[in-house]
Amino acid sequence: MSIPLSHLKGKSLGVFGLARSGLATVKAAVSGGARVYAWDNREDARAKAAGEGVTLQEPTEWPWEELAALALAPGVPLTHPEPHPIVGMARGAGVEILCDAELLFRELEGQARFVAITGTNGKSTTTALIGHLLGEAGIAVEVGGNIGRSALDLAAPSARDHVPELVYVLELSSYQLDLCHRLRPNVAVWLNLTPDHLDRHGDMAGYRLAKERIFAKMGGDDLAVLGIDETDMEEVAVALSERAQAPRLARVTVRERDAADIRVDEAGQMTDARNGEGLDLSAFPSLRGRHNWQNAACAYAAVRELGVPVSQITAGMASFPGLEHRMQIVGRRGKVLFVDDSKATNADAAAPALATFQPVYWIVGGRPKAGGIHGLSGFFPRVAKAYLIGEAADEFSATLAARVPHVIAGELARAVRMAAEDAALDPEDEPVVLLSPAAASFDQFPDFEARGRAFVTAVNALDDASAQQAALSETAS
Repeated sequence: MSIPLSHLKGKSLGVFGLARSGLATVKAAVSGGARVYAWDNREDARAKAAGEGVTLQEPTEWPWEELAALALAPGVPLTHPEPHPIVGMARGAGVEILCDAELLFRELEGQARFVAITGTNGKSTTTALIGHLLGEAGIAVEVGGNIGRSALDLAAPSARDHVPELVYVLELSSYQLDLCHRLRPNVAVWLNLTPDHLDRHGDMAGYRLAKERIFAKMGGDDLAVLGIDETDMEEVAVALSERAQAPRLARVTVRERDAADIRVDEAGQMTDARNGEGLDLSAFPSLRGRHNWQNAACAYAAVRELGVPVSQITAGMASFPGLEHRMQIVGRRGKVLFVDDSKATNADAAAPALATFQPVYWIVGGRPKAGGIHGLSGFFPRVAKAYLIGEAADEFSATLAARVPHVIAGELARAVRMAAEDAALDPEDEPVVLLSPAAASFDQFPDFEARGRAFVTAVNALDDASAQQAALSETAS
């Protein structure tokens, strides 16, 4: 499935980078009638594109004077640490450089509505939640971009003629936003801004500038939703409000910022000062923690703008299953909750889960990142016991020494069994067995998804073992 790029019919397009988004771009451009010149330095990637009707040539052989644009894979450096050679070729030939999300917008502008989401943290959860809320409210929606399916691999409006308006909900990274020029979302959400990807943007100023592109083409008919709990974000809100033909603003805080329109207090009570509406965000099991309350409040603002009533938002948030492998509740045995946070591949990513649950029986480890888990020391009092796995076990043990009871479990399945047994003896109402590794997966698993699935398998095996034990006991009696 791809969306034919009919606006490129009879034109030539260069595509560099033939992974998920690049391959979808090739298919969409060819099906729309474009001539496509494509390349990827990886032979296996070129092989996947070989049967799609493209001309596979190294960029030095492309007819640059014919190209209408260059579709560049987001992972290819545009500016820092230095521009990739193909960037120089395109600029030298006066060829516009863009991404798949930009091509999608150009193809469907006026035919569908667009919601764009960015932020340093939380954008995948917020994107998935917005898509879920719209779908549960009966609104036709396609979700993709930097999450799940690439933008041009989504369904086209022509496939749903019985639906008056299709909404595209797109997660956009700073890399993608650097390649967006005419994108004008009906609703844009920018959650937060903390240091990240500085090697690709040069410094925080460059990173912020890339993110700000999400609002660049928006006007008074559009809504910009901003989390304003960092100083930089407050500055963005002020600058945006002073801009000529500025979009309307919905400022969101979970830290009691004075300028906010939508507030969430310490108990998770959300209030919208614009209309007096409210939600009890603490009531939704898959949206626990202050960081998820920010995600939920921003999602509320976005779908409310698209006409979803509060009653349906409440029902949708209650049924939201959570983002897979990101603080996802995957089981309960008695009073013990099991949470898969395998996507937390570094200390910063593990912090939200540790801040949300207590007491925690923490499964942690893998291939360690720089800094290890030293930055999580403020959460150590919340940890009843830690179970160390993978290559990081000895290093993390040294960090936890004399501060957190722990054991080197080695393998994930063994860690789950040990943690489940200990948590079952905890006197608190809801002890949590938490897989939040704060490390990469590659020592024992091909990726964090496989690690998360192994965790779920191990949790389910506990129930199987209990059932077998119960059957043996009944037989013996």
